[in-house]
Amino acid sequence: MLKKTIFILMLFIFSNATFAQEDLIINTYNRPSTSLSGNWNYIVDPYENGYYNYRHEPFDLQATPSKSAFFTNSKQESPSELLEYDFDSMDTIAVPGDWNTQKEKLFYYEGTVWYKKSFDYVFMEKQNRLFLYFEASNYKTEVYLNGKKLGTHVGGFTPFNFEVTNLIKDTNNYLVVKVDNKRSKEGVPTLSTDWWNYGGLTRDVKLVETSPTFVQDYFIQLDNYNSNKIKGYVTLNGEDKATKNIQIYIPELNIRKNIVTNINGKATFEIISKDIKFWSTKNPYLYTVHIKTDEENITDQIGFRSIKTKGKQILLNNTPIYLKGISIHEESPITHGRGSTLEDAKTLLNWAKELGCNYVRLAHYPHNEHMVRLADKMGILVWEENPVYWTIAWDNASTYANAENQLAEVINRDKNRASVIIWSMANETPTSPSRNQFLTKLATYTRAKDPTRLISAALEQSDYNGNKFVRTINDPFADVVDILSFNQYIGWYDGLPEKCSQISWVIEQDKPVLISEFGAGAKQGFHGDKNTRWTEEFQENLYVETLKMLENIEQLQGFSPWILVDFRSPRRVLPKIQDGWNRKGLISEDGKKKKAFFVLQNFYNNKN
Repeated sequence: MLKKTIFILMLFIFSNATFAQEDLIINTYNRPSTSLSGNWNYIVDPYENGYYNYRHEPFDLQATPSKSAFFTNSKQESPSELLEYDFDSMDTIAVPGDWNTQKEKLFYYEGTVWYKKSFDYVFMEKQNRLFLYFEASNYKTEVYLNGKKLGTHVGGFTPFNFEVTNLIKDTNNYLVVKVDNKRSKEGVPTLSTDWWNYGGLTRDVKLVETSPTFVQDYFIQLDNYNSNKIKGYVTLNGEDKATKNIQIYIPELNIRKNIVTNINGKATFEIISKDIKFWSTKNPYLYTVHIKTDEENITDQIGFRSIKTKGKQILLNNTPIYLKGISIHEESPITHGRGSTLEDAKTLLNWAKELGCNYVRLAHYPHNEHMVRLADKMGILVWEENPVYWTIAWDNASTYANAENQLAEVINRDKNRASVIIWSMANETPTSPSRNQFLTKLATYTRAKDPTRLISAALEQSDYNGNKFVRTINDPFADVVDILSFNQYIGWYDGLPEKCSQISWVIEQDKPVLISEFGAGAKQGFHGDKNTRWTEEFQENLYVETLKMLENIEQLQGFSPWILVDFRSPRRVLPKIQDGWNRKGLISEDGKKKKAFFVLQNFYNNKN
């Protein structure tokens, strides 16, 4: 009985440590690192036979794990030994990448896949430290190095890291990663979504070597209320982090700001300069910023700009801006799987630019870092979104902890990106007291963590005082957000495009309005009259009618129609039309533009 009680207690502690990853190392994008990308051996394990014994007890909670545990990467010691796996004899799969589009048999697979990578590593300096950094892995990830468990991460789109300084060897290291993409009711997102649940190590895995005391984190931004002030903080990690000298060096501004850390290794600062060139969509100016210590010189490319609202206006650098946008899913137009490369980002954002966009909504989860880094360079404003989608388990404490953790990780990664102006809390979530409390708590957390950006969510519209031809936003969370955003599909899910001319809008909130989604499905190359569903002409007509309707909303400051490119979704099964694709893209999955693309392009090109 005592043994059973101890096991249950260990299991409880283990499951509740899921979100207790180590502090994220910022800006691995520019730090020296060693990529572990390439071919990894893998084992498909739907019954999780390599994780549990036959009593369904986790091997990694055993004092001496059985050799049957896949993370031990065991080998036969004699011909008579029974061992029912061998990583080195297994097939290989590319990392980064999803397993669905790499392996035909795994196209619809949801479950556990084990990955193994062997590698050598020699430190640049003996006293240095080493971290294993994952850009993303979908969805629940258990990480083991040389047989020792490093930890667990939950969430499919945000980075996490573990220190491995004392575990690494010069030769014959083996990294084993258990990735489980099963959907769950308590997950974020939950069971039901409208996109493909790509599984695997979908972004790069790398080793980041640092000095013994290193720059863990920093936040360097223009003050929202004083355009001559740069402010922020730097945090060090290491045993010798107190009373350490740090210099913020910006050569182009001739700025050298010396600061000293407190006992916790943190130093705050303010810098006054009247010579700052402001980052904007027309002039996306990036400064090279150096964070120097006695041991390190970390560089980043940072744009300085302010973003705020005033009444119905969105102000970029105190000047009103209209957001000419489009929504984007993180799918590769090259491989038609999960997007992860710089080439994917260039293709998608160049299409957005060609469309006339100055703004993109990265839906419905954090996208890879290439997207926001490239948006910085291209002068494209960005909406980033937490995957709180449709119906979440609002009353579940661990669900909230999961949502907050994923939000924290994307904010930590991208808080120095000038392009990122909106943190979105959720998409199309039905109102209820528990939901309102959940989202309000997320918004309060976000404002405390990053007060320099705007908060929104993709809400839903409803009838005004029972009149089905007058629409409004009746949602308590509308009082919390900075920008009032909502999705509407009049003409597609709600009547035909001609209905748009019958609809008027009453928006009572004195806030900028963004239409976060509108659109219609069309199969590229399928033509007919404008009243025939799925034709390019139907989609084209819906865009014409919707744009006329939305222009009558007084507070309208932009929109991000749904969506740039057709994307995979298991919900979309209509043969010869959908075939597993959501067809609301303005561009087909093979890169061909539909007629509606040019309607929106013309609208944007004629919009100041």
